[in-house]
Order: sequence, then C-alpha cells, then structure tokens
Amino acid sequence: MADTIALLGRYFGVSIRAQLQYRASFLLNATGQFVNSGIEFVGLWALFDRFGHLAGWTFAEVAFFYGVVNCTFAIADALTTGFDRFGTHYVKTGDFDRLLLRPRPTALQLAGHEFAVRRVGRLLQGLIVLAWATSALDIPWDAARVALLLVTVAGGIAFFFGLMVLQATLCFWTTESLEIMNVLTYGGVETAQYPLSIYHVAFRRVFTFVVPLACIGYFPVVAVLGVEDPLGTGRVFQALAPLAGVAFLGLSFVAWSIGVRRYTSTGS
Repeated sequence: MADTIALLGRYFGVSIRAQLQYRASFLLNATGQFVNSGIEFVGLWALFDRFGHLAGWTFAEVAFFYGVVNCTFAIADALTTGFDRFGTHYVKTGDFDRLLLRPRPTALQLAGHEFAVRRVGRLLQGLIVLAWATSALDIPWDAARVALLLVTVAGGIAFFFGLMVLQATLCFWTTESLEIMNVLTYGGVETAQYPLSIYHVAFRRVFTFVVPLACIGYFPVVAVLGVEDPLGTGRVFQALAPLAGVAFLGLSFVAWSIGVRRYTSTGS
C-alpha cells in the first residue's frame, strides 16, 4: 500500500510540474474555473434575493451545502482526469493495451494520468463560499463537527471518483462516454447544492438508495449545521451516511474489473 501511494505521488508530481511549465495557461484555466463557479453562486444569490428562503432554508445554509459539494467535486475532478478521458485517449486508440502490460493496476495508472491543477480555481471558490457561510451561520465548531465535515468530504470524493470510474467502464461497451453520466456528475453537483428535502419523494429515494448523492452531501451537512432534518433522519444515520460514498466507489471498481475482462483491444 505504501509503495502504491508513493508511486501515485510520483505520478502527481510529474503531472503538476508539467502543467506549471505553462504558467499563463494554468492561471487562465484556474481563473476560468473560479469565474464559472462564481457565476453559478451569483445565480444562487439571485434566487434567494428574490424569494428570501427556500422551503425554510436560508441563503447561508444553502451556501454551506454549495461550498461543501463544490470543494468535494473539485478535488475528485482533479484526481480523475484519466478516467474522464478514457474513451478517447485509451480505448479508441488501443493505448489501454500498454497499461495492461505494465505490472501495476490499471486503475492506479489512470488515476496518475493527470492531476488537474486547474481545478484549484473551483476549489478556491468553494472554500470562500464555505468560509462565508460558516461565519454567517456562526457554527460552534468542535472536534466532532470538524471530523464529520472531513469524513463528508472524503466520502464525497470517493462517490464522485466512483462515478468517473463507472463512466470509464461504460467505454468498454460504447467506446464513448455517455452523456447520461454528465447528468450524474455535473448534474449531481447542481442537485447537491440544494437541500434534499425540497425535491419530490421519488427523487429523494433515487439519490439516497440508488445513487447515494444525498449521503455525501445533504445528510451529513445537516448534522454539521446542527439543524433538525425535515425528512426525520437521526444524527447516527447522518454521521454514517458518508460511508455510502466509499461503498459506491468499491462497487464501481467491481464494475471496472468486469469491464477490463470485457476489453478486446482495437484489433489492429
């Protein structure tokens, strides 16, 4: 395990140094990420400026949801570039054969494909919103709350990582990443920016028990905020909910293994 982590660190180090060779490009990309996500937040502010609250949730509370999910996704997105580009960079070209010949897990090699430093723009914007929301809500931080927030972020990273692995796995059958996966990744981020309680009951069940988006966003964040859940869940469930993200990642790697066995190269 230590050797694997060290190798992944070397992959990331090489990737970061390569990207920073073009600093102007990096700064422009990171700034673009910051501005794009900032515009999304302006839209959120406009909604609350017009209506005041959303089903009883204040702007600061929803901003906290927004900050957590955007920080989480920014980190996961930076780690999964190889899976995101898997169809065009590896399956179509047949370059996945090279990965299979190396004495390292293919998932590890894809994770080390590129550490997308440009995602720091989205991460920074999410951190700023999170800091403001924390100040506005005057959250009484203690060790338990800090630990739960860290576990929530870790579970969220695992969940979005799992979605990217599933997206790459589909390429073994389709060669192209299906747009439906963008509904679950980028669309999932948009969904998780708002409290689950505002959605229809069928929608809640899907994003709790099928695609556990609520388990890495809504439920643990409710516990961190210290408010009562309109859906009636208890603190124990809320604290354990982020583990669903880890379980989802595990199942995604099972699907990945099945896809690898399905792979037949380009035939060239």
